[in-house]
Amino acid sequence: MTEKKSLREKFEGIQSAYHEDGERAKLRYRSVSALVSGLRCETQTGAFKLTVDERESMGGTNMGPNPVELILTALGACQEITYRLYADLLGIPLDGITVEVSGDIDLCGFYAVGDEARPGYTNITADVVVDSPASDDDIQRLKAAVEKHCPVLDIIGNATPVTVTIRKKDIAASVMHAL
Repeated sequence: MTEKKSLREKFEGIQSAYHEDGERAKLRYRSVSALVSGLRCETQTGAFKLTVDERESMGGTNMGPNPVELILTALGACQEITYRLYADLLGIPLDGITVEVSGDIDLCGFYAVGDEARPGYTNITADVVVDSPASDDDIQRLKAAVEKHCPVLDIIGNATPVTVTIRKKDIAASVMHAL
């Protein structure tokens, strides 16, 4: 029977492998989404399916979180994962962690009411609560490591180039696919 590796051992193993061959660390994640009814979308990323919708007050059916809520969710979960991994790597005891993320948005930007408001968040705050007997200095050292290495924090905290293309559906291919 093989012994189960700790998160730290797994992290260090991956870190070592990527140090030897950085090309192995370069991944492409993919998500596909389709509007299925009203404002409800069905998305798939990897093996996971998710319903994304808007609140009823915005014209949706409230069958899932909306896209801007998913941004907050992604940040909170990524912070928790990064805290866990780096606490283990740095030898800082961590018994638990919760993150509450909130964002301020002015929907005038989305609804094109005036030119002053941007359509996205104007401010995002994350309240991280760690359950740890570690010293305040160790907690600050951990926070610095997380802020440096959390992927979602980096994505939303820095300008990430985004390319959007558009094309019309090929009707002939759609007819052939339906047959």
